[in-house]
Amino acid sequence: MFCPKCGAENPEGAKFCSKCGAALGAVPASSGTSETSTGLAPNIAGLLCYVVGWITGIVFAVIEKKSKFVKFHALQSIMTFGILTVVQIVISILAAIVWTPFALVSGLWMFLNVLGIIVWVVGFILWIILMVQAGTGKMWKLPGVGDWAEKQASKGS
Repeated sequence: MFCPKCGAENPEGAKFCSKCGAALGAVPASSGTSETSTGLAPNIAGLLCYVVGWITGIVFAVIEKKSKFVKFHALQSIMTFGILTVVQIVISILAAIVWTPFALVSGLWMFLNVLGIIVWVVGFILWIILMVQAGTGKMWKLPGVGDWAEKQASKGS
């Protein structure tokens, strides 16, 4: 659970923020406009960070100045989908290079294409999971990438 005032992470069920002391609980709909630089509720802005992968991640990383929650999701989106995009490009280039009669016989070309499909499916599943988690107000961290995004999001405040 995140503090609506300062964005600090707090344990589930906490009544007050451990950092600033603000009351935690249901956030009134009208207060959502003051929590982010965009005027959106943090969970909606966090979800939107993932909609077009790293592209919307960059947009929100640039425009968001207030919410650690939104900055975290923007940075996690940039890293996660940036890495997946680079991996897909590398696989596609390798598949194009090895596309020869020998590669077709050896199965290398087919392996690279299947690997590309697997990376795409993993990316699609992550995309859905990350949008759902952000949309429900959770700061769901991917291993490695999530820790980095959390550190970077905390630096600005």
